[in-house]
Amino acid sequence: MKRIKKVAIILRLIDRLREKGSWCGEIHIQNNIFFLQELIQVPIVFKFILYKRGPFSFDLRDELTSIRADGLIELEPHYSFSPKIVPTNQSEYIQKICSKTLAKYDDQISFVANNFGEKDVVDLRHLATALYIIKNTTLDTNIEERFQELTRLKPNIGLESAKTVFEEIYKIAEKANIFINY
Repeated sequence: MKRIKKVAIILRLIDRLREKGSWCGEIHIQNNIFFLQELIQVPIVFKFILYKRGPFSFDLRDELTSIRADGLIELEPHYSFSPKIVPTNQSEYIQKICSKTLAKYDDQISFVANNFGEKDVVDLRHLATALYIIKNTTLDTNIEERFQELTRLKPNIGLESAKTVFEEIYKIAEKANIFINY
């Protein structure tokens, strides 16, 4: 996918997340792009690794920096929290010239915003980590092993909470008519 189309998708997702009340800090964007790419299968092609707090893409971080340098987003600082990412008026221009691409993926972008936009950063990280575990284990991996892996990666989650996180990601996938291996 051409860069301008990827940028338009990112900008549209930020707009939709903000409409849903998302803080829209970098981690919010990282997790929601991860859901858009890995759960909903929009081919924006960022490489994600399991990092300190969950799936993270250094390529996406670089892209967000470039988008900011292009004047399409800006950071709105806040004293006790990470800064919010806010689209500028110029972002509307990119979205207009990529209207065909955005029309093609609008339902998927809206789906992600509707299902994850109101979640706080901790819930997003847990759900994204669960999806990362699902995507990176084989079909013969026992579901209990996946729960245990989540509790190992996120020690603040107990086994029952891990089950709840996986149940939620499976339900969201089912709503999207996406099969993910159980």
